[in-house]
Amino acid sequence: MEEERKLSILIVDDDNFNIDVLSRILAERYKILVAKNGPQAVKIAHDAVPDLIMLDIIMPGMDGYEVLAGLKKSEQTKGIPVIFITGQDSREDEIKGLTLGAVDYIAKPIHSLVVEARVNTHMRSLEQMRTIKRLSTIDELTSLPNRRYFNDQMNKEWGRAIRETAWLSLLIIDIDHFKQYNDAHGFPQGDTLLKAVGGVCGQALKRAADVVARWGGEEFTLLLPRTDTGGAMDVAERIRKSIEDLVIPCADGTPTKTTVSVGINAEQPIVSEKSSVGFVSRAGKALGMAKKSGRNRVCVYKPDGSEDAVS
Repeated sequence: MEEERKLSILIVDDDNFNIDVLSRILAERYKILVAKNGPQAVKIAHDAVPDLIMLDIIMPGMDGYEVLAGLKKSEQTKGIPVIFITGQDSREDEIKGLTLGAVDYIAKPIHSLVVEARVNTHMRSLEQMRTIKRLSTIDELTSLPNRRYFNDQMNKEWGRAIRETAWLSLLIIDIDHFKQYNDAHGFPQGDTLLKAVGGVCGQALKRAADVVARWGGEEFTLLLPRTDTGGAMDVAERIRKSIEDLVIPCADGTPTKTTVSVGINAEQPIVSEKSSVGFVSRAGKALGMAKKSGRNRVCVYKPDGSEDAVS
């Protein structure tokens, strides 16, 4: 397995011998991170977010139970599975660890086959859950993220923009006269059109933080963190023009064309507006303005109701 594709394990133990033993058992298959005390473990977990943590219970200062409790309090680390490694082979200790949220409990002395079997089992389970989650957030037709994924990202970026007093822009893109296109060319060709427009939207994004999704039906959304009105209008107009110039052939080779209307809302969110619902609604109002004013155009939401558009 290539290094960059290895899942990572954070081994937390104050005994170098135990760290060496576990590392030898697991290093061929997994990327190994090491912490020798509780505070160091919490820091590495936050910085690196390993896929699994193997945690000794008995450590000076901050024991394993305290480390686990601290990890569970953080949004960033609460989902990391933790396996306790300990010499305390009692039913009460095992129950306590599992109650706190550990996924497994391995007693010392360490047996390589036991460690490998249990770690591999948890890693397979982790990858299966990630695959299920990934599939549940992908639109089957366009292979773009779906509305569920977009809503999750919207909430994250909304909170980040509030904390950083940063700009956040949202584009809602609607295919003009999509029903008529379906009626004229058939639903399979309508699917072809959706995939083509989705492809143009996806290609317009240049940064890892930008998000595009199929919002539903013939609508697509783009979320642009740290982007003001001018930047959002540039992206929107580039998409509008690319789709206007796009030729989508039918199965028999007949060329077809379409256009889109785009609504934009660009803001620096304020703390008092705790939800992004209004932010999204205002982008929807801008889209409605673009449709009413002739379609195939970009309109920006203005609080006073005035029109700011390019076409």
